[in-house]
Amino acid sequence: MDSEVDSRFGRCAYFIIMDTDTHEHYTVENTGRKAEEGAGIQAAQLLVNEGVEAIIGSNMGPNAFLSLNYLNISLYSGSGKISDVMDQFIQGKLKKINAATVPKKSGQFTRK
Repeated sequence: MDSEVDSRFGRCAYFIIMDTDTHEHYTVENTGRKAEEGAGIQAAQLLVNEGVEAIIGSNMGPNAFLSLNYLNISLYSGSGKISDVMDQFIQGKLKKINAATVPKKSGQFTRK
């Protein structure tokens, strides 16, 4: 909870999933983060499987955005220390994301 929100949704290492009523939380590894393509979609599927209703991040690519939007998962913009961002979310202070915030493949690794 003391870490910073990763700027890359599909390529972040872990997700923290929190019950906003009880504040109980747990961590899930983002197993799709090293995929050559489709990391955002794989991350979206992972979170759907965990039953999330909302996601907080600072950048969201078009494929992940469309996938999550189709599944009626709300997206919010937040950056900084995770515990602070969660408090802002619970207080209703985060802005909703209504479109992709970065172009397709923005978080993709480059090959050498």
